[in-house]
Amino acid sequence: MAASKLAALQAAGADVEVVAPEICDAVAAAGVRVERREFRPSDLDGAWFVVAAAPPDVNRRVAEEAERRQVFVNAVDDPSNASVYLGGVVRRGGVTLGISTDGAAPALAGLLREALDALLPNDLETWSERARELRKSWRERAVPMEARRPELLEALNKLYQERVQ
Repeated sequence: MAASKLAALQAAGADVEVVAPEICDAVAAAGVRVERREFRPSDLDGAWFVVAAAPPDVNRRVAEEAERRQVFVNAVDDPSNASVYLGGVVRRGGVTLGISTDGAAPALAGLLREALDALLPNDLETWSERARELRKSWRERAVPMEARRPELLEALNKLYQERVQ
């Protein structure tokens, strides 16, 4: 479970340290610091975010110590020991979509993330670029908010019409 969180944490620039008596191959290959031992309260020194992916009794100890220190805890598949939930996230072309089930159904959040990722256009970066260009134009022309979405939709449709011609 912990391995599934590593890529997103690393992509966000997190300084990751894994503390566990045993680790899987994916964690070992991730290039993060690893301490092969049981949790100690001092493991939270200097932390502001913790992923607890252990049995519930260990997650509870981590959560209690984290609360004392005002540190956020994501207890994987253990919402009662979590102070924050990590939903599914899709990042593409300058767009970020977040999906959360408040920790109650992480598998559903994962399925929804995969479905949304499959539905998004491959050229979403082009959409983002066009929206940024239009935003600048709207400000210069003082276009009212209610007129902006129809204008953006028209501009995005033109992108595809230009490709067909």
